[in-house]
Amino acid sequence: MAEIEVLKQLRHLTQASMIDCRDALNETGGDFDKALAILKRKGVARANKKTERETDSGIVDAYIHAGGKVGAMVELRCETDFVARNQECRNLAHELCLQIASMSPVWVSPEEIPEELLNEEKNRMREELTGLGKSGDILEKALEGKLASYFAQVCLLNQPYIKNQDETVESLIASAAAKLGENIKVQRFARFDV
Repeated sequence: MAEIEVLKQLRHLTQASMIDCRDALNETGGDFDKALAILKRKGVARANKKTERETDSGIVDAYIHAGGKVGAMVELRCETDFVARNQECRNLAHELCLQIASMSPVWVSPEEIPEELLNEEKNRMREELTGLGKSGDILEKALEGKLASYFAQVCLLNQPYIKNQDETVESLIASAAAKLGENIKVQRFARFDV
């Protein structure tokens, strides 16, 4: 493949500038996959810098599973109407609806869990681990692991993405934000089942 075609393909996949694509290819000695990984990593880093920006625009998407027994809605926020109308943003919103319908999260992120409920859950876990003979540093490490597992069950952003278990929903959103160049976040969601 000609170098210009490789550059165009990298740009299409990452939305990075042609100069950044060229630099990534030069840095990796022309290895397309390594250059793609570098550009994605840089894009996520840029997206993380944008997380404090206001998200005044967005879209609402819905999904009803075959048979009409399960449905999900999500409000996905972004910075501009231009990005909200972008097909990439719409696809992300739909993927999030599929995730919500499939995995039944309760909260968007751990920060949304009421402190009282979280403390009750921690105490329950601590008692369980103490009953298994855990103490000290081992108890604390085990508690961290149990909390991470709990968050992956009840928090949308911490869940493994249903179409790629190696990726979390949070990293899926960060990748889209990097590609679109704006802060994107889940404002709220609802899941319905009969």
